Amino acid sequence: METGPALSTAPGCRIYVKSDIRDLFSLLDVLYADQFEGDDPTFTEQEEENFYRGAPPNWLNFHINEQEALSGTGTLFTKRDGFEKLKEEIQMKRKLPAMSTVKLFHLSGSGGTTMAMQALWDLKKTFRCAVLTNSASNTTKVAQEVVHLFTAGSLGHQNTVLLLLNDEQILDKLQESIMMTVKKHNIVTRMPVAVLLSCVRKDILLQSKNVFLKRELSENEQQKFNEKKKELTEKYGEKIREFHGFNIMQTNFSEEYINKACQIIRSCSKAQRPLKAQLAAFLSLLNAYVPGSYLLESQCLDFLKEESNAFADVSVKDKMQPFSHLIVTFQEDERTERKVRMAHPLIAKCCTKLLDDKGVTRSDTAINFLNNYYKYEDHGKFPLYLLNLIKDMLTKREFKTKLDPNSSLEVKGEKERFSKLILDIQQQEDKVQSASVLKVASNKFPHDPFFPQALARFYYIELKDYNLAEMWAKRAKERDPQSSFIADTLGQVHKNCLKNRGETSNPRQVLLLARKAIEAFKHEEQLAEEEHQMDTSSDRTVRFSHLFNCTGQFGFVQVCNLLYDLLVKKNERWEAVLTKKVSFGSVLKEFGDNKLYRFNDLVSNLKGDVQKKAEFFAQYLTFSKLSIERDDPEYISEETYECQKKFVGDSLSAEVIPNADQCKHELQQNLATTSAGVLACMDREYSEDLLKCIAECWKKVWSKTKSRSDEANFILAYVLSQNLGATFPDSPEALIQRFKQGKLPDHSNPPEQHMLALLLSWPSDSEKSRFDLSQQILEMGLSYEKAYRKYFRSRYLLPLFFIGKGQNLDRLVHRKVLEHLFFQHSQGTDPDCKMKNWTNEDIFKDGKVKERLIKFEGVVRNYSLFLPVGSKQIEIEANLQRSLWKARQVSFFLGFTIRGPVAFDIQTK
Repeated sequence: METGPALSTAPGCRIYVKSDIRDLFSLLDVLYADQFEGDDPTFTEQEEENFYRGAPPNWLNFHINEQEALSGTGTLFTKRDGFEKLKEEIQMKRKLPAMSTVKLFHLSGSGGTTMAMQALWDLKKTFRCAVLTNSASNTTKVAQEVVHLFTAGSLGHQNTVLLLLNDEQILDKLQESIMMTVKKHNIVTRMPVAVLLSCVRKDILLQSKNVFLKRELSENEQQKFNEKKKELTEKYGEKIREFHGFNIMQTNFSEEYINKACQIIRSCSKAQRPLKAQLAAFLSLLNAYVPGSYLLESQCLDFLKEESNAFADVSVKDKMQPFSHLIVTFQEDERTERKVRMAHPLIAKCCTKLLDDKGVTRSDTAINFLNNYYKYEDHGKFPLYLLNLIKDMLTKREFKTKLDPNSSLEVKGEKERFSKLILDIQQQEDKVQSASVLKVASNKFPHDPFFPQALARFYYIELKDYNLAEMWAKRAKERDPQSSFIADTLGQVHKNCLKNRGETSNPRQVLLLARKAIEAFKHEEQLAEEEHQMDTSSDRTVRFSHLFNCTGQFGFVQVCNLLYDLLVKKNERWEAVLTKKVSFGSVLKEFGDNKLYRFNDLVSNLKGDVQKKAEFFAQYLTFSKLSIERDDPEYISEETYECQKKFVGDSLSAEVIPNADQCKHELQQNLATTSAGVLACMDREYSEDLLKCIAECWKKVWSKTKSRSDEANFILAYVLSQNLGATFPDSPEALIQRFKQGKLPDHSNPPEQHMLALLLSWPSDSEKSRFDLSQQILEMGLSYEKAYRKYFRSRYLLPLFFIGKGQNLDRLVHRKVLEHLFFQHSQGTDPDCKMKNWTNEDIFKDGKVKERLIKFEGVVRNYSLFLPVGSKQIEIEANLQRSLWKARQVSFFLGFTIRGPVAFDIQTK
């Protein structure tokens, strides 16, 4: 008979796994279907007491509790009201293909982790359950272990993995990595590979359809907790008075109970602080501002040992009297050291406030902690987890909430300016103390760039001390000279100095400040360009490798906007200089300062540099967005457009019939000097007449240059004008036919020309392609890699056009046309439709949208989609990868991004 840990299979059976399979799981804590069955696990009442006192739950807690319930000696753990909904949601996801995500949001200390683990425990015989032990781990390695767990025991014994993780940021990347792993090994899936249960602590309550645990009990929950208290009182007697983790919840998070529990802290004062009181203050501060944080028991004993060596063998709990009932000591598994933390986050917050009332301020405790725990650095062994904890406490900025005017729901807004602790010190004490804490951290960790970066930000934002801000920003750069994100702070210092001092400065001082900011942002831009080539194997560069940092370009735009306004306000003659209507040297006498000429190079290059930045953002914001769910902030495009118009100068008079050169000026004014600029006209919601004007301008420019790129821009502008209903006296059909019959673009041509060539030549059902579509799609992909990949990596590529019904140009439908149709039908019934339309492809459920488009038919096999064209099978990318898990005949709509054709709304035939 086989023995050993067992995993569940989809039919509800079990398979036993040998050590060679179990050894594959270094990042996953696997919960086996028969966990502890047949064993006699070591268990003491102390461990159960610890759980009720506030220690995090472990699998043994659930096992013993289950056994007690079965034997009639106890009842099951009290479950919050959202528990059954969470389980149902998880089980419903099993009916979907591929992978799914379930999110459990919870306020710190409301029982979210316990609920998530309880769900895994209850479902361990249905799913293959595991906890991700290191959320910062390499997602590729995590994906490999998830797939190993899914297939463990041979192909016929697959079962869906239920993975619990607490890092919301890696969800998308992990899902992508799991799919790539499955595809790489040609695994045929008979069910969903994984359901990812994301257990996310939130300090703020966001309206959400997900389960969200609040620090508030319902009447039903209150009754169940009251009954459980009677049971625990009979079992533990007076000990229950120290079960703070349980009691806080049972009293409905009563402030009165918490204050009473923390009364002993009132005995502390700034003048009288024994080491155990200091340690209680450290733990309180950490747990108040970084939920889930802890110190190792060995570190606590080491700290307390300095007070007396007489009790070397005494436990932390005994040494911490009379504060010991406020802390818990626990060990999560045999591989880790014992840990110490406060019994509950609300106790930590209360103790921190009471200490502040007694003169032991947050800044005092933070600085004292940094000074005492920095000694580990003397041995070159400062614990990485502790450094990350300190970083979170001092530099992690939480998101604000704001009210969505459309849905009347609270949604995530911008980040706070500083960490919660730094903000609280500023509010409860003063700004100088906030800076002092960051300064101590910056000096204690001489190689870390994030503390001096935060300090520089504090100096320029709050204290307006730009000299010190510049010093610390430069120090941060010295510590990480390759990071564009760190380099950004120096540019922000100079930009804000210009913003605050520009009004009272003379033009020479304004230009000097602007030059400093521009040089800093240009250096940041250079670093960002180089960053994509960095080795991503080291811990420090991993966070940068997946996205391109464009804040240097935008910072440059903001500085130029400021510079223009400041100079023109001082003397309107600057407008002619900055727009290059007159040379700088010709007006120096008017300005009365010949020394201004030292800025000639800067001033002369501004207009051209602004143009380049405007063209970059036209590409960046037209071809891509932050993610499939999130748009870029509107102020980026608005401020860029505003800056571009200032430096281009006045528009042409409507009465003037423009020549080719004047047309170029008009195109600059409307930010339509490139293919991306032309396509962006739809996002900017230009009128039909303006788009028609842009098309006519490009026609005149092309008639002079005869360049293929200008020809492409005219055709694109013409197509967009037609999408808005414009009519032209002359059809460009002959020109379009010439473009179609011309030399096919290769990877040396820009992606925009590839896209236009594919759009114009894409065969209808009755046509044959005049060229190899697969080869042209490959060439377009290579062109994209060369032109845009490093800028758009990790961003969602927006569909630009769709193949619709009709003939010739009439069948090219821009995305915005479909969105307008969708919004007209959805607004009022679904105010959140703008966000959902691409996330779940809800836009294609709209009848008016479907009427405009052609349905294509293809086949999914080996996790790829193929479209038959003539005798060939053309591989097409899918908008939603989860549509490719099951081999089948499908139908879909065909769209085009700047990388190539993409299938949308893939449906089984």
